[in-house]
Amino acid sequence: MGNIFLLCILIILSYGCSGTRPRHPDNICKIFRENTEWCKSAYLSYERWNVPIPVMMAIMRQESGFNAKARPPRTTCLLIFPGPRISTAYGYPQALDGTWEMYRQFTDNRRAERDDFADAIDFIGWYCNQSHIECGISKNDAYNLYLAYHEGQRGFRQKTYQKKGWLKRVAGDVQVRTKIYAGQLALCEGEFRKPGGSCCLWPF
Repeated sequence: MGNIFLLCILIILSYGCSGTRPRHPDNICKIFRENTEWCKSAYLSYERWNVPIPVMMAIMRQESGFNAKARPPRTTCLLIFPGPRISTAYGYPQALDGTWEMYRQFTDNRRAERDDFADAIDFIGWYCNQSHIECGISKNDAYNLYLAYHEGQRGFRQKTYQKKGWLKRVAGDVQVRTKIYAGQLALCEGEFRKPGGSCCLWPF
């Protein structure tokens, strides 16, 4: 009986700490009401990198569906046995191992983890800021920021996306999602600010 009780406690604790996916991923207001820590982290990333919150959240929505443990599917060997994954992408931002290591070094945050929302949203802000610097992409241009996010800055400059119609359609989806999130956030943002209109979040 004691073991069953302990197991239940562990399940509850893991549920609360594992970064459960939001129940309403298509509504940014409901996402932030459900998880105020996500709201705080998103605003901190915005203040640091000046990349709009709707852009960052739309990219994360597309990349992982807000799944902290998301990974690419495995390949198969002989059509039966599971093979290696198609890439090292992992976590909320689906960042590759090498790119994540670059972020850790650039920000001097060696403890950053891809399955931690605060680190992941900061990474997306950082990467979009790098795309702005290296490729001249406006920080409000969700379409091209996503193309650079997917292809890398070098790939974007080489226009590797030009022959990928599917990718351009996905970038269009991210652009639409950004506009939807922006419209929603404009209506509820006041809930997350201190009285007087300061940039600091309330009730944090």
